Amino acid sequence: MAEPTQASQQFVKIKEVRDGIIYLKSGGLREVLIVSGINFELKSEGEQGAILANFQRFLNSLDFGIQFFIHSRKVNIARYLANMEEHKKEETNELLRVQIEEYINFVRNFIEENAIISKNFFVIVPYDPVSLPSGTKGLLGLFGKKQAGGGHTKNTTEEEYISQLKERATQVIEGLAAIELRAVPLENDELVELFYNLYNPQVVDKKGVVT
Repeated sequence: MAEPTQASQQFVKIKEVRDGIIYLKSGGLREVLIVSGINFELKSEGEQGAILANFQRFLNSLDFGIQFFIHSRKVNIARYLANMEEHKKEETNELLRVQIEEYINFVRNFIEENAIISKNFFVIVPYDPVSLPSGTKGLLGLFGKKQAGGGHTKNTTEEEYISQLKERATQVIEGLAAIELRAVPLENDELVELFYNLYNPQVVDKKGVVT
C-alpha cells in the first residue's frame, strides 16, 4: 500500500507574512530587502577597490548573519515580438516598417543564441528569538547558529522582536548605501509574489508577465 503523500505546506517554513515581515514556524522573523545593482566591470580600478573595501567594512560591522540571494528567471519575449509585429503592420511609413522588421529579426536571431535572464538581488535579514535547529538551510532557514542578541525572556514581546529586526534591516540598508546600493524592504504583496515564483518556477515575458 502506497504511503500517503504529504501536503506541500509541510515543507514550507513560513507561518505567515504580515506587515512586510516573514514569520517562520520556528519562531524566527525575516525581512527581505530588494537591492539595486551596479555594473562593477565598468568601474575604474580605483572605484572597484573602494567598493570592495566598503563592502568588507560593511560585513565586518554586522554582529548577525545575513543572506544574499539572487533570483534568476528566463525571460520570454514572444509577446514583445508579437507587439512589434502589430506595430509594424500599423506603421504607414515604409522606411520605418523596414527598420522595425530588421529590428525584430535581429532580436529573434539574438535570443536564439543568447537566453535573456531577468535577475533580482535580495538580502534576507534575520532575527531569531529562539534558536533554530543546527544544519537548517534554505532561503529562510540558513542561519543555523543562534544569532547575537537573539535570546528571549518572558518579558520580551513580539513588538520588541520586530524592533530588533527593523534595527538590523536599517543597519543593512545604511551599510549598502555606502557602496551605492539602494535597498528597499519588500511589502506583503511583493513577498507573496517572490515566494510564489520560487515555488512555481516559470518563464516570464519581457514585461514580467508569467507565461
